[in-house]
Amino acid sequence: MEENKRKVEFITISAEKVNFGKNNFIEIARKKAVSEDGENEFISLTRGYYLPDGTERFKKSITIPDEEEVKGFIVDKITNL
Repeated sequence: MEENKRKVEFITISAEKVNFGKNNFIEIARKKAVSEDGENEFISLTRGYYLPDGTERFKKSITIPDEEEVKGFIVDKITNL
């Protein structure tokens, strides 16, 4: 079974973050998943927090396909809520 597992490497292409609250942040990043089968770019939206020493910890994440229709839908709905 072990030989059937595919190794996937995740590469962050770009990322921006906004801090909020006491020690929380939201990061939006463009990432790439690379495996033997090829590459796939996607957008990740992650909520995180800072430890007392300033280290980042990621709490919850959602990935969004890098498709104009999906990105447009999300932007429209967030803007109009």
